Amino acid sequence: MSTDEKAPPRTARTRLAVAGARATTESVLGARSRGDRISNRLFQAVLLLGLSVAIAGLATMVIWAFVEGSPRLNTALFTAGPSTLNIEQAGYRPAILGSLLVIGGVIVLILPLGVGAAVYLEEYADKSRWWNRLFELNIQNLAGVPSIVFGILGLAFIVRQPLGLGFVPAAGALTIALLVLPTVILAAREALRAVPPSIREGSLALGATQWQTTWRQVLPAAMSGILTGVILAVARAVGEAAPLLLVGAVTFVTFDPSFFDPGFTTLPTQIFDWAGRPQEEFQVLAAAGVLIMLALVLVMNSFAVWLRNRFEQKW
Repeated sequence: MSTDEKAPPRTARTRLAVAGARATTESVLGARSRGDRISNRLFQAVLLLGLSVAIAGLATMVIWAFVEGSPRLNTALFTAGPSTLNIEQAGYRPAILGSLLVIGGVIVLILPLGVGAAVYLEEYADKSRWWNRLFELNIQNLAGVPSIVFGILGLAFIVRQPLGLGFVPAAGALTIALLVLPTVILAAREALRAVPPSIREGSLALGATQWQTTWRQVLPAAMSGILTGVILAVARAVGEAAPLLLVGAVTFVTFDPSFFDPGFTTLPTQIFDWAGRPQEEFQVLAAAGVLIMLALVLVMNSFAVWLRNRFEQKW
C-alpha cells in the first residue's frame, strides 16, 4: 500500500492538524476558561443574527421589487420614454441613455486619474514630505464624505463658475467621478502594495528604469485589484441620485440626451420621481426600475469577481 493510500482523507488530516494546533496552544497558554467559551459562542451568535437580518432585509426588497415590477418587464420599458398620459406605455429609455452617458464619462475620468494618483503615491512619492502625507490623509477622508456634499461642489464649481458647463450630463459625470475617485485610488494603492517587492527589485537589477518597472511589471501584476476597484466604484456610481439632482438631472425627459446638451435624467432620479407619486401605475414602474438597477449592479459585481479570478496572480 502506498503512502497516499495509508494517509487519512484530506478532511480528517485537516481536523487532526487543527486539533494538534489547539492542543499546542492550550499547553502553552492554558485551556480556555468557561467564560471565554461562552463569550466566543455569544459573539458568533450576534454575528449570525446580524447576517440573518441583512440577508432577510435584502431578500424582502428583492422579492417586493420582483412581485411589483415583473408585470412591466417588456420591451416598452426599455424603448419608450416617460409619460403622464399613457402610463401603461411609459418606459426608461431616456433615463437608461442618460445613465450610460454619465457612467461612460465617469469611467473615462477615473481610470487615468485614479490609477495615476495611486502609482504616484505608491511608487514615486516621498513619504517624508508633508504634502504627500497631507494628500494621502485627504484622500482617505474624502472617501467617507456624503455624496450630497459632492453634489453641492459640482453645482458651485462645475455647473456654474469656474467651469460653467451648465446642467448637462458632462457635469454629472465630473461630479460622480469626484465622488468615486477616492475609492478608486485606495483600491489601486492596495493592489499595487500587494505586488511583491522582489518583482520591482529584480526589474531594477536588470537595468530597467523605474517607469519601465512600473509600466511593464508592477501594473500588469496589480491589474486584477485595480480593475476590481474601478468596477465596484462604478457600481456605486450607478445608484447615485442626490448629486445628479443638484447638477441638473431632471425627472421628466422625453428625448434622448446628449453629453454636452442640457436636459437629462438617469435611472436613479427617474425611479426616485416615480416612487414618490401616489398612482399605483407609477409604483409598478418604480419597482421595474429597481429590478433594472439590481440586474445592472449584479452584472457589474459578477464581472468584477470574474476579473479578479481571471487576472489574479499568486506569489
